[in-house]
Formats: sequence, C-alpha cells, structure tokens
Amino acid sequence: MKVALVCDWLTEIGGAEQVLLRLHQMYPEAPIYTSQYRPKTAPWFQDCDVRTGWLNIFPRGLRRFMAPLRSIYFKHLKLSDYDLVISVCNAEAKFIGVEGGVHVSYLQGPPTQYYWGLYDQYIANPGFGAFNPIARLGLKVLLKPMRRADLAGSKRPDLLIANSSYVQSEIKKYYSRPSAIVNPPVKAKEMETAAKKVKSKDVKAIKSKLFGGEDFYIVAGRQVSWKRFDLAISACRKLKRNLLVVGDGPEHSNLVKLASEDRHIKFLPRYNGASEIARYFVAARGLIFPSLEPFGIVPVEAMACGLPVVAYGQGGSRDMVIEGKNGVFFGEQSVGSVTSGIRKFEKLKFDGEQVAKLAERFDETKFDKNFRKAVDEALKK
Repeated sequence: MKVALVCDWLTEIGGAEQVLLRLHQMYPEAPIYTSQYRPKTAPWFQDCDVRTGWLNIFPRGLRRFMAPLRSIYFKHLKLSDYDLVISVCNAEAKFIGVEGGVHVSYLQGPPTQYYWGLYDQYIANPGFGAFNPIARLGLKVLLKPMRRADLAGSKRPDLLIANSSYVQSEIKKYYSRPSAIVNPPVKAKEMETAAKKVKSKDVKAIKSKLFGGEDFYIVAGRQVSWKRFDLAISACRKLKRNLLVVGDGPEHSNLVKLASEDRHIKFLPRYNGASEIARYFVAARGLIFPSLEPFGIVPVEAMACGLPVVAYGQGGSRDMVIEGKNGVFFGEQSVGSVTSGIRKFEKLKFDGEQVAKLAERFDETKFDKNFRKAVDEALKK
C-alpha cells in the first residue's frame, strides 16, 4: 500500500509535529507533503522525504499571514498515486485532493480556530505584536470566504480523527461530521522511566537552588497568549506561591514583566530533553495548566512523572484529568478561579504512582494501536 503524509507546515516543533513524527515512524517510506519546510527549525524531519511547492519561497516569518495562499495550495495539490493519504491538520492540510485513494485527516485541534471557536479571542489579540491592526483587518475581511473554504475543505477527507473528545464535539458543532477519537502520542513511559532516576538529593538541590528549599508549582510549554501563562503567574503572586515558568515564546517578555521580579516567580527558558524536565516535574508540587487546549501533551508528561495537575476544566484536560486522582479542575480562565483551584489542590493528597499509572493510557504505543484500528476501519469502508 502506497502511503503519503501531509501537514500544514514544517517550520517549528510542536504537538502536530510530534504526531507527524510518530506517523513517519509507522509509515517510514511515506513522503511528507507540506506548504513550507525549514530543516533548521524542524530538525526531526531531516531524514524524511519532505516535498514542498511554490509557497516554500516565502520567508518563514510570513507563515501566519498565508492562510489564503495555503488554502489555494493544498486545494490544488492532487495526490493520485497513493492508496492512503494521512493529513495532520491544524488548518488547511485537509484541503488536499486525493483521487482514488483514502484520505484520513487527523485534526490536532478543533476546526480552524481563528475562523470558528476562538475568533473573538484572535480579534482581541491576534498575536502579531505591532502588526495586530493589519492582522485584525485581514481576518475581518477574509472571515466569510475563508469559513466557506474551510467548511468545504472539511468535507474532503473520508475519515476525520479527533485528538480528544473536546475536538470531536467541535468537529460536530462546526463541520457537522462524525469523527473517531485517537489521543496524541505521548512519551509517557519514557518520562516515567526518567522520573524514576531522579533521587531525593536531586529534588532537594533543585528546590534549594530555585526557592531556598521551599515547594513550588510549575507551568510549562510554548509561551503564546492563548495558553494563559499569565493566569498562573498572577495567581501564584496573589497566593505567594512559588512558580517555575518553563519554556519560551512570543509572550516571554510580557510574562517576565508581569512577574515584576517577584521572588516567587522564576523562569527556565530552555531545558535539555526529557531527563532534565523530568527532574523539575519530580521536584514540583503540582503543574498548573490554565489553557484551553485540544489535548495538552505537557500535562500527560508531568503526570507520567507522578506530578498531579491543577487544570482548567474545559478542552482536552477533561480526557486526562480525573478529579481527586491525578489532579483538580478550576472552572474559569480567571485569576480568582486559578487561586481557588490551587487552594482545592492543596487540601488533597495524591499518590504519585497512581498519577503516573493513569498517564500510561496516552503512551505512544497506544496511539499506534488506536490509529491503525481507525485507519483499517476507514479502508474497509
């Protein structure tokens, strides 16, 4: 069976790229079609047969302005020589034309969010900095035609696979289509193994270095506005709780400014792989997860290390957090709600081994099995 993989772009490393890498390992002979590829910033795919077209001539920095061009590019890219085409999609990759074969589209997030569910948030803060006014105008002008194009593109795949029950409900709401659920691949067992190598002296040293031996919370991931790291920082400042902010991104300078040199807030912009972040997860008291995410790989990685989670009770967190077993929920994306969640969390005791055990449900080996099952059913139909 001839297989091809498709993704929106390959210019950075994130959740969609982790799914694509796992699919490449499952189908190593499959070429990868994409709109733009930058080997230096997406180094995982340097040994792959990555195929691009005319959009690749544009600078990587223009990617976020190029949605209309990507829709044209993928709509007119016809893949007729393959029995199975798998698109990993946040945006326009599902528009791909598949003639004669089966097209399975794995939606790494809800229907293109800046057209649908999060349109109001994107209008309020498009995330383009000084170019926000231009981005707002462009989004308002193009909204209706791009919604029509996105809806038409959603009809092209033979099977839609959602990465969580939240995404499944959003697909039904906006695309009026059913979908299977296959949670993303997480290196849960690898993280669990790394955590077991962390000694009590390591935990003591980390706490001592960061916060003078005191307990601390952690928030981690790419620092973009919609992940709401600001809520975690403001809540911990209000409660005078120690917080380690791990990661980097466009919002980093704003978050540093918000922390205002508070001794309770420390930053770790970069870390060296699973073994190092596992050390911080083991040392921390809890992970704060304030964003509305389709799924959320970081919380599963943390839980695989035995670390329970204080999570916003909407989105993908509903699939992974069992109240009182491996974390707690808070109800709103507000400072007051996060502080209430932290207080509720601190009244409970969690079994680290049980927390880690529950994370094994999302290990990458489970993804392989569940994804193949969904594809096999699509091929039979």
